[in-house]
Amino acid sequence: MLGRAALLFVLAAAALVAADRLYLKDGTYQLTNQYEVKTDRVRYYSTERSEWEEIPLELVDLERTKAEFSERKAQVEADSKAEAEERAAERAAAKQIAALPTQPGAYYIRGDQIDPIKQAESKIVNNKRRSILKALSPIPVIMGKATVELDGERAAFSITDPKPEFYLRATDYEEFEIVKLMPGKNTRIVERLTIAKFQDMREVSEEVQKIGNFKKQEADLLFRIWPQNPLEPGEYALLQYTPGKLNAQIWDFSVGKK
Repeated sequence: MLGRAALLFVLAAAALVAADRLYLKDGTYQLTNQYEVKTDRVRYYSTERSEWEEIPLELVDLERTKAEFSERKAQVEADSKAEAEERAAERAAAKQIAALPTQPGAYYIRGDQIDPIKQAESKIVNNKRRSILKALSPIPVIMGKATVELDGERAAFSITDPKPEFYLRATDYEEFEIVKLMPGKNTRIVERLTIAKFQDMREVSEEVQKIGNFKKQEADLLFRIWPQNPLEPGEYALLQYTPGKLNAQIWDFSVGKK
């Protein structure tokens, strides 16, 4: 007898259908968490009144009830999946951050590996005479046009991922960008400069090829940066700088074809 009673309970439970709204044909609905069809009636549990109620089947829009519940269920499942993926990504990022060296600098995420990028040595070159004015700041005394350049046509650090992610452990709160380098004669041009003098003040305008980046601060003076769009093969650099100061720190890299 006990086995038969248990079987009847299972069959009865299977007849119940999950829902959160039981739609009627007049466009209204009853709030519910489950219902069952009994011949010419629909029995449902009202979550408003906390009791079981019945309504004639001919008044109920079962098709809309099932369709909308299926849609909401699919949305809930999609949201849950996205939330789980986001939590997994946050855990992975936290693991990466914990593994980063404490020294200031730029770091590339190569799968599960963290590769430090060597800081490049730049020089400022006068455009007319192609003479090196000064390798570092302060701003050169000579006015006119100049370029900030790196020796060689290619960076020593090379990647093939068109969507790279970098961490920058900065020494100060400055601006930072991934920029595309312009080709020169056995050099790569980071910036084009125009240096002008107004009375006793010097003004420097800087031209760089910004590519558009996403940025996120992960901790104090620690930032993650990645391009908005896939990078084409070519020469690039990660810059940390203060506009007008010519104090850029540069980490150069090449993007090759996969």
